[in-house]
Amino acid sequence: MVQVRIDRRGFTLIELLIVVAVIGILAAIAIPSFSAYRVKAYNSSAVADVTSLKVHLESYYQDNVRYP
Repeated sequence: MVQVRIDRRGFTLIELLIVVAVIGILAAIAIPSFSAYRVKAYNSSAVADVTSLKVHLESYYQDNVRYP
């Protein structure tokens, strides 16, 4: 007679639910901080654009002795 070996390696439903809950908690913590970084980057970009405009306006003034 041939013996059939049943391999019972795997995860239980409880283990999978715990992992999903931990990932959900980490996502709930990470998403608001990511949003704050996006706003900060947007503001920094706007400040850089205004500074660049200021430099170009001053350069124009030096060349033409008036502002556009």
